[in-house]
Amino acid sequence: MSTAVITQQSDLASFCDRMRKAGRIAFDTEFVSEHTYRPQLCLVQCATDTEAHCIDTLADLDLTPLWDVLTDPTHEVIAHAARQEMLFAIEASGRRLARLFDVQIAAGMIGMEFPAGYGNLISRLLNVVPQKGETRTDWRRRPLTDRQIEYGVADVQYLLPLYDKLTAKLAQLKRSEWMAVEMEAFQADIENSLTRERWRRVSGSSGMSNRCQAVMRELWTWRENEAERRDLPPRLILRDDLLVELAKRKVADPKHIGALRGMERPELRRAIPDLAKAVQRALELPDDQLPTAQRVDSNSHLAMLGQFLSAALTSICRGAEIAPAIVGTANDVRELVNYRLNGAMDSEGNVPCLARGWRAEVVGHLIEELLAGRMSIRIADPDSEHPLVFEEAKR
Repeated sequence: MSTAVITQQSDLASFCDRMRKAGRIAFDTEFVSEHTYRPQLCLVQCATDTEAHCIDTLADLDLTPLWDVLTDPTHEVIAHAARQEMLFAIEASGRRLARLFDVQIAAGMIGMEFPAGYGNLISRLLNVVPQKGETRTDWRRRPLTDRQIEYGVADVQYLLPLYDKLTAKLAQLKRSEWMAVEMEAFQADIENSLTRERWRRVSGSSGMSNRCQAVMRELWTWRENEAERRDLPPRLILRDDLLVELAKRKVADPKHIGALRGMERPELRRAIPDLAKAVQRALELPDDQLPTAQRVDSNSHLAMLGQFLSAALTSICRGAEIAPAIVGTANDVRELVNYRLNGAMDSEGNVPCLARGWRAEVVGHLIEELLAGRMSIRIADPDSEHPLVFEEAKR
């Protein structure tokens, strides 16, 4: 397999022309996210069945031909844990990756650990011991070392053999369609995340009153704008814990804000007037413009049922050769229970994921049978890898 580092526009154009004729393209990136508002793309690696190259994105290159190829639906793009790769494609072209196949998700669909690291997949599926990674390297530095180039190429050269192994197993388990559905949902979720109310994901913000939520939203928006203006990660502008504490206090007095422990840094002291204005804007909002607090289910018997049935979900998934973590979380189980008992939709107003599609086929219907009393659980062999047995309930 031929390899090279591409730094010239003519070489990139030639490689893109060859990739257009390929039925599948392996794709990976190296980036640095610790110092800037958006992750800085430093290297793109692409491979076909005959060649693998590193594209130096810090060289003076127009990457439009590359993104045109990667978003062209006439071929498949294979990647590992491709969330950031998807975001790079959307930011650069406004389009999603073409027919994305994520080997990490596929591995979970055939019963392997999820999420599994790239090296682990290579070892288990290809019986190859991968080289030690360059996880601490600074990909912004030039020139690239031979070791960095070797590592970059290795990140894509194994993706196509992994694809072959995984697609064969998916076909054997009759889950190829499941995988296609999952990849569509994966990409749609990433696209939706760009317009979703991301401030709600701040740790510690759940359970706040509507007014506190409004303060949180204003402070988060100020932090995002400031981070983008200064090209810094938002956490370096204002930590999440301080954001939450300011939202809970709902105080616009600069003296009170400055007295909060953690506000001692000079740049934070200078930001106190802006923070006070953000809080004040939230405090002055009419009630009908406040964000709606997300529902927190405090029903103790539903929580107990959800906890119990989460263990059942794990047992069902292991028996079905699918990773429990890719099927659903404990919260997904609670939402299914609440939906079946009370008709409640999930947090986004939809039918819970465990009641839809292949997830319903794997676990949802069985959990519904357990809730209805038509199925029961018993311990067959405590020492077995699958100690729980599901059987028709005795009447």
